[in-house]
Amino acid sequence: MTARLGVLTEPPRGTHYTFGGDEWIVVQLSEAMSLDVNLKAQVLTRALAEKALPGIVEICLSNASYMVRIDPDVVRPTVLVEQLRELEAAHSDFRSITLRTRIVDVPVLFEDEWTAATVQRFRDRHQRPDLTDLEFAAELNGYGSTDEFIDAMVSAPALVSMIGFVPTVPWGYQLVPEERQIEVPKYVRPRTFSPERAFAWGGAFSAIYPVDGAGGYQLFGMCPAPIVQPEQTLHDFRESFAFPRPGDLFNYRRIEREEFDEIRARVTEGSFRYRLAELDFTPAEWFARPDETVAAMQELLYGA
Repeated sequence: MTARLGVLTEPPRGTHYTFGGDEWIVVQLSEAMSLDVNLKAQVLTRALAEKALPGIVEICLSNASYMVRIDPDVVRPTVLVEQLRELEAAHSDFRSITLRTRIVDVPVLFEDEWTAATVQRFRDRHQRPDLTDLEFAAELNGYGSTDEFIDAMVSAPALVSMIGFVPTVPWGYQLVPEERQIEVPKYVRPRTFSPERAFAWGGAFSAIYPVDGAGGYQLFGMCPAPIVQPEQTLHDFRESFAFPRPGDLFNYRRIEREEFDEIRARVTEGSFRYRLAELDFTPAEWFARPDETVAAMQELLYGA
C-alpha cells in the first residue's frame, strides 16, 4: 500500500480509499459498474450502518462505491479506513449474505403524450433525430419492435442501486444476466427539461425523474405515482418524503391510459398506496437461478 496526496491506494483492481478533506472517505470498490459490485456495496454499507461505529455521521451508497462522512473530532480518518478494510474482509462472501428488502409494483404508461412531446422538442440533441427514444433504444438493443423492447424492460425487477443525482432519483440495475442487460447512451447533449415522474434509461440503468428538470436519459414513459412527496400526506411517504430505498426491487409494469388516470385520481384524493411485499434477497440464489428467483419474487408480489 502507498499513500500520497491524501489518497490510499490498493494494488491494481483492489479497493481504493480517498480522503475528501477532513470529513469524507470515498471507498471505490471497482472502476467498472456492475450488478455484482453494487451488491457488494449494498452489503458493506448495511453492515457498516449496523456496527454504528463512533464518529460516523452519514453513509452514502453509490453504484460502484460508497462515501462515509465522519466527525474528525471523534475518529481519525486513518483509523476508520482500517476498520473499513476489516469490514470488507469479513464480508468477502457477500453474495451469500441475505438482504431484507421490498419488491414494489411500479406502473408505467409507455409512449405517453408528455414524454413524447419532450422527446420531439429535443430531437436536435439526439443520436437519431429520425427515431423516438424508444425506437432508438429498441433498435440499438436488437429488438424487432418497441413492444418487444418494452416487454424486455418489464420482464424483471430493477435493483435500486443508489438514490441520487437529482435527490430521490432511483437508479436501477435490472435483475437479468449480463448478456441480457439493456444499455443505451445518454443524449448527445442534455435536455433542459424532463417531466416529473418520467421513466427513463441511461447506460445500464433505469431511472425515474422525481421532479421537472434537466436530464439526458432516454425517455420511455410516465409513472402515475410519485416517488417524492414533500407534503408527506400519502401513506407511503409518512416516514420519509422520498419513497425509494437502496436495495428496493422496482418491478416496472406496463399499463394503459385508463389505469394511469385511475392511479392519478387516487394520488390526488390521497388514497394511493404502492403495492409491495417484503422479502429476503440472497444474491447467490439469483446468480445461480436468475429467472426462477425473479419469478418467485414476482409471485410474492402479485400472488399465484
